[in-house]
Amino acid sequence: MATNIGILSSGRMLVKSGMLSHQQACLRQVCGKRCLVVRAAVATQEAEAPAKLTASSSKVKVRFAPSPTGNLHVGGARTALFNWLYARKVGGKFVLRVEDTDTARSTRASEEAMKQDLKWLGLNWDEGPDVGGDNGPYRQSERSKIYKQYVDRLVAEGKAYPCFCTDEELEAMKAEAEAKKLPPIYRGKWPSASKEEVDAEMAKGTPYCYRFRVPSNKEYTINDMVRGKVTWNTDSLGDFVILRSNGLPVYNFCVAIDDALMGISHVLRAEEHLPNTLRQLLVYEALGFTPPAFGHMSLILAPDKSKLSKRRGATSVGDFKAQGYLAPAMVNYLSLLGWNDGTEKEIYTVDELTDAFSLERITKSAAVFDKVKLSWMNGQHLRSLPEDELVQLITSSLASANVIADASSPFAAAIAGLVKGSIDMLSDAVEQVPPLLGYPLQDTVQSEEFKSIADDNFVEVAQTVLTAHDSGDLAAAVAAGHDGYKKWVNSIGKAQKRKGKRLFMPLRIALTGRMQGPDVGDLLPALALESGSDVVDRSSFVPLSQRMEALRAWVGSQQQ
Repeated sequence: MATNIGILSSGRMLVKSGMLSHQQACLRQVCGKRCLVVRAAVATQEAEAPAKLTASSSKVKVRFAPSPTGNLHVGGARTALFNWLYARKVGGKFVLRVEDTDTARSTRASEEAMKQDLKWLGLNWDEGPDVGGDNGPYRQSERSKIYKQYVDRLVAEGKAYPCFCTDEELEAMKAEAEAKKLPPIYRGKWPSASKEEVDAEMAKGTPYCYRFRVPSNKEYTINDMVRGKVTWNTDSLGDFVILRSNGLPVYNFCVAIDDALMGISHVLRAEEHLPNTLRQLLVYEALGFTPPAFGHMSLILAPDKSKLSKRRGATSVGDFKAQGYLAPAMVNYLSLLGWNDGTEKEIYTVDELTDAFSLERITKSAAVFDKVKLSWMNGQHLRSLPEDELVQLITSSLASANVIADASSPFAAAIAGLVKGSIDMLSDAVEQVPPLLGYPLQDTVQSEEFKSIADDNFVEVAQTVLTAHDSGDLAAAVAAGHDGYKKWVNSIGKAQKRKGKRLFMPLRIALTGRMQGPDVGDLLPALALESGSDVVDRSSFVPLSQRMEALRAWVGSQQQ
């Protein structure tokens, strides 16, 4: 069974059957506006098992090669992670290379932000910027002389040639191809131009780029580590640009040279790069380089199954960090976007992922990014932290949000202990703590849910609580901690012949003004630790004495 991918004149690849989805071909202008590059070729994918990996660990070398034109988003972070995990699993090397040949959009600030995001995730690199290595420089903008040497070699060997086509000529070729329903490939005269014609244009100073001379009707095949056997025919490609008229190399040319010179053994990347592979194979062959093993991972989709984009919920790694996600949780979640170990396990430490990871378990099907699932997973990792570390994170978050004044106070630790088991994000604590400090009795007693409790003689329980407060018994129970409070509750239950919800719910309402929340036996001792300045917004904090005054006023209103 085979899948053929054709090229539409619009530059997108037409999927004629369902096996190869989400492939793109785009018509890009390079050399400023001087040279048209068709970034696609007819491909055939056969339903064959992906390549079996037998590479020696000492020879495995992978890379992550981002373009510093924006933030590091989840798709790029997953690519980096899978490469990093594979290198660590087999004892290979992980290279960071910056592909910054897009001088108009690339910035050093973006590069620095990406590096910081990778470091936050724990994806340290063995070669690259800030680290060095034997195969530098690791920024493509610093490798121009290397690329020019290989362009000159290809020209000398007749495998590349200068192209002087104007913008108008290129547009005319494109229009003619569209009218005749032909692949929009280069059909200019310069592949067969005489030396005299070339010299004449050079003498006039006509701008030119260099094109790679593509062999006709030749098939190239890879055994993709994820997708199996994929084959292209060169007749749908046409001669493509390798060096722009401004002297900058084109992506598919320099990336092949960089991978070869840096000794990259495995190229694991997103499936949107699959159409680039034929051009890179041609460059490898022309220069006598051995191609790496290729693996193309499926796209990450938005919850509505559209391609993930910032407009549809994609967020940069830096944004997730700012929102309070833990790096181990982020790594854990990203690892499951297109990979599994064959079990039902979902929560992994980084060490467990390194041990379990294998390229053979990367799936062909697209992954769906679910922020709800990520938040749940973050909660699992939060609760797996040592208790003192978790409490410190919560109190620091509360202090940063100006809920509490001092993250190191006994009150802060006690309040953090109340919510530590119910949060998935540190920001959840910021939302959950303020309501615990207040006493919304009036709202609760006016709710529909309170009616059945009122009918069960809530006033009687409230009067008992007030009596205990006046006598000091309630304060003593709170001072004795959870066990002291529990003992006091049991004594009330026996006196009023109440138990279960009939006992606990009216007591909760009388003491907290709420029908939900943490254990009252933990909440009241925590509130008792408030020094008078621990809560930043003093109007939001209602101590036990003021609660009892409000309860007494309500009971009095019911007896009139």
